[in-house]
Amino acid sequence: MKISTKGRYALRFMLDLAEHQNEGFIALKDIAERQGISKKYLEQIVPLLNKADILKANRGYQGGYMLAKSPEQYTVGDILRITEGSIVPVACMEESADLCARRDSCMTLNVWKGLNKVIADYLDGITLQKILDDYREQSVNEYYI
Repeated sequence: MKISTKGRYALRFMLDLAEHQNEGFIALKDIAERQGISKKYLEQIVPLLNKADILKANRGYQGGYMLAKSPEQYTVGDILRITEGSIVPVACMEESADLCARRDSCMTLNVWKGLNKVIADYLDGITLQKILDDYREQSVNEYYI
């Protein structure tokens, strides 16, 4: 499994909103600037997140985006599933995939199921809030005089 730039940038976008959640609606240009991501690229990602109802959007002078829920309610797994479509390690495990003709006699299927469980459990166990907290703790611990 390889996470595309779309998935990685969506996670950074959501983390930026989480980090600045007390500032109200955040303009896309501000997020793009802080994250070093092209505004045009973010404009391609935002509709996916909007469609999943995980953002609040406001148009106009004070327009921008904010999280629809608190940062501890968003997992990395959720965000990647929205942007990547799936996080399964092999194509035969896709929900929409035609069942493999070898499925009933596949010796490796349990390997892929186990890997899928490890991946899903790991990504679903990490929230935006946890990432922010871990980063802040790391920053405090790396402070030297």
